[in-house]
Parts: sequence; structure tokens; C-alpha cells
Amino acid sequence: MAETKRLTESRMVWTTLITNTKYLSGLLTLDYSLKKHGSKYPLVALYTDEFPVEGHAALASRGIPSQRVEYLLPTKGKDYSADPRFYDCWTKLTPFSLVEYDRVVQLDSDMLVMQNMDELMEMELDPPSMAGKGKKVFAAGHACVCNPLKKAHYPKDWVPENCAFTSQHDTPEIAQTIGPDPAVGPLGFMNGGLQVVNPSKEVYDLIVKHMESDAAIDMDFADQSLLSDLFNGCWVPLPYIYNALKTLRWENVHSEIWRDDKVKNIHYILAPKPWDEMDAEGNNTSKDPTHIWWVTANQERLALEKEKGVKVDGF
Repeated sequence: MAETKRLTESRMVWTTLITNTKYLSGLLTLDYSLKKHGSKYPLVALYTDEFPVEGHAALASRGIPSQRVEYLLPTKGKDYSADPRFYDCWTKLTPFSLVEYDRVVQLDSDMLVMQNMDELMEMELDPPSMAGKGKKVFAAGHACVCNPLKKAHYPKDWVPENCAFTSQHDTPEIAQTIGPDPAVGPLGFMNGGLQVVNPSKEVYDLIVKHMESDAAIDMDFADQSLLSDLFNGCWVPLPYIYNALKTLRWENVHSEIWRDDKVKNIHYILAPKPWDEMDAEGNNTSKDPTHIWWVTANQERLALEKEKGVKVDGF
């Protein structure tokens, strides 16, 4: 693992992976939302070789730093033809290797920051010198294992009674500030959309070794499965507000704990994305009220870019 040159003055950065232009509007609006809410730290776009020229031009015209990363894929991995998005997810393990930075908070490009969350840059985690042997290797939010859309290819034990968030239904106020203990459910599964990481060569080597093991063939959710398995009981659970999966808000999922005014970062998991449900003028056509939040932020971004003279490029 070769150390790459740091792109920013800050040794603490947000990162997001981009492999194609389908998520580029999401990335640009994510960057806008971080700045809107006063983050002191820059967002670095991690791109792979497949990312096209027009995507690079869009990042450059908006002053978003970008860094090339290798596309990660296990030699003997699972067939994700039922959910192809998971092929790209292995590369979201890259932040563990970015040792030119002291702290990396990896965000998915289909997220929208609603409140400042710079405190994630300062929270305590194991130092790199512990080489993955501590109890705070990284921090993340839980996955919701309720499978509300009843996807047939999801594991059979992904049911509400096994979901960590279910354990907080009777204590919704606590859910705003404390993540469920992974031990409350039998799965202890994290969601890879937001990961707080102290980059470490030793930890990254452990990750790559596990990715190249025979275990990868059974990893249903790529990076999420690997980290949940390799560091079982050794990661810090964040409250849902930092990775507020949009489905948590749904009735009969986890609406009991959801509070609109507490959410710091919403994650638009699953399809369709908010940018898929807009008319030709960029107005919202979705029935999901949370999609309006993203469309409004996107409209604000485009208006600001127009003021600044950013070339209109369709993103």
C-alpha cells in the first residue's frame, strides 16, 4: 500500500466514492450541504478509472478536490447480479488506506447533510498503532435489518426482531444521542454509508486479507459484511441521526425513533434516488417527503452556482 499525496491542508477530510455520473448530482449536493452547514473540513471525491471526463470537469469547475483510488474487488467474491450496486461497494473500504490523513469520514454520495456534524472528526477511536486490536477500530451507524421491501435475495434473518433499532422503540429520546449496542441483536451489522476511520496500514492489510479469503463468497453486502464480520464487537455504534436511512422514517419500520429536527445526515438508500424523481424543470415529483429535502437543497446549489458563473453541465 503506497502512501499518496495529501490533497488538502486539512489532515481531516470527508470522502465519497464516485465511479460514474449517475451519482454525480448527489455528490455535488452533498458537498453543497456540508458547506451550507458550516463544516470546517473539505470533501474529497475518490474516483476510479471508470469515472468519465465530464465528471472530472464537473468536480473541477466546483473546486472539489478529487483523488484516484484503485477499484477493489475480491478474487472470489459473491454474485451480486440481483443487486449490482454491491460490486462498487468494496472500494468504499479504501479510506482505511488513506494514511496521509489522520481522520477520514466516508460518506455515500446519496446523502444530504441537514446539520453540522464536524464532531465526528474529533470523536475518540483507536489510534493506528493498535493495528485493529482495540474495541474502537471505526465508528458507523447500524444497518436496518428489517427488510421493509421484502427483497427475496436478502438473508432470511433480516427481520424486525433482529434489528438493533427495534431495541430503541421504547426510548426514542435516547436514540437521538446513543447508538444501539451491537450486542442487543444477533447480527451486530453496520451500514457502510458513513464510516469514521483513523487510516492505518495494519488495519487495511487485515481488511484486504479478509476480502481475499474464502469468506468473501458469503458476504451478502460487500464492505458492510466484511467490516461487521472482521471487527465484530470492535466498532463504535453511532446514533441513527448521522446515517439516517430514509426507510427508518416509514410507518411500521422505525418511525418510533425518527425525529426530523434531530437528523444530521439523511441517507437515501435504495432506488429511486431523489434525482430520479424530478421533472424537466428540476422540481420534485416524489411522494416521499424526504425527497423534497434533497430537491430543495439541489435547487439551492444550482442557484448558487449560477450566481458564481459555474458552467451549466447538467449535473
